[in-house]
Amino acid sequence: MDVSGEARNNSNLQIPYSSLTVDHTLPVPDMKPSLVKLCKDLFKKWSNLDESHFSAQRVAGGITNLLLKVSVEEQDGNIVHVTVRLYGPNTEYVIDRERELKAIHYLSAAGFGAKLLGVFGNGMVQSFIHARTLEPLDLRKPKLAAEIAKQLKRFHQVDIPGSKEPQLWIDISKFFERASSLTFDDHEKQKRYSTISFKEVHTEIIKLKELTGHLNAPVVFSHNDLLSGNLMLNEDEEKLYIIDFEYGSYSYRGFDIGNHFNEYAGYDCDYTLYPNKDEQYHFFRHYLQSERADKVSEKDLEALYVETSCYMLASHLYWALWALIQAKMSPIDFDYLGYFFLRYNEYKKQKDTCLSLGRSYLSESKTRGRSEDN
Repeated sequence: MDVSGEARNNSNLQIPYSSLTVDHTLPVPDMKPSLVKLCKDLFKKWSNLDESHFSAQRVAGGITNLLLKVSVEEQDGNIVHVTVRLYGPNTEYVIDRERELKAIHYLSAAGFGAKLLGVFGNGMVQSFIHARTLEPLDLRKPKLAAEIAKQLKRFHQVDIPGSKEPQLWIDISKFFERASSLTFDDHEKQKRYSTISFKEVHTEIIKLKELTGHLNAPVVFSHNDLLSGNLMLNEDEEKLYIIDFEYGSYSYRGFDIGNHFNEYAGYDCDYTLYPNKDEQYHFFRHYLQSERADKVSEKDLEALYVETSCYMLASHLYWALWALIQAKMSPIDFDYLGYFFLRYNEYKKQKDTCLSLGRSYLSESKTRGRSEDN
């Protein structure tokens, strides 16, 4: 899919476009000539600057992209910083770049993330955010958790034109189809992969989809990947930024929140760090009523707790299947197969408790409904 062409042809976006690509496998110093050429092609005001006016360095990022900070000294001595994001190879198997580009325009207009400055053959250029990337342990700090909740609620209120059909189970179905038909050249990887019962995984997906369907969770435009690495904080200004909308789509509110809670565990998947009920209720209060958090009813807190607990399970299935595809497609040095087992095993560990919670809540709601009718 020509994502760059999509951006170029969308007259509403009016974003500079270049067909150039940058080889992400090179060390950053060896990328510099390509980065300079790219910046000159995208931004004509820099076209006459020589290479000495440009510098590049790697910055913290996720496990699917390479993020670079490019600094440019303009003719008047002013220094401008931009972020160049290079897409990981084969990420189109798990990321809808067209969907991302359409959403980023509206999210940026609503004050989220960095401003999109340009699109090129295998990435995008965005404004540089002067802030630090959060760490997993930051997420549970009460003041920060309250601000994340407040910002996430505002994020969920952004209207992205187009279909509002929730994508969660569509995406999980696509992931399952791809993940269940892989073969690995590496004997050890193939041996580990062959231990997975995809019949069992499929049964779990069907069971969870059916239960969550009865919860009537609101459909919102969701970030779907709100890990610490996609949150930045300017501590001087006390300003929080939600960034990187690669996985963004219309989905269920509880999935976005439950997925965020799973990310308290970090890449190491230390689920002892998952927020307890009091910490979750603190988050829910600020999500539901940031200005009057103490006024949120127990009924609303319980409903969101159940919704989040059930969709938290869907987050484990989503990223477990995603990891299998990455194990096959990604050149990044990360144990994606191991990550599948960490996520799927945690799903199995938590499923009985969470499914029981969901069923009890639905049963009680039905009983209450009948009593009110009488």
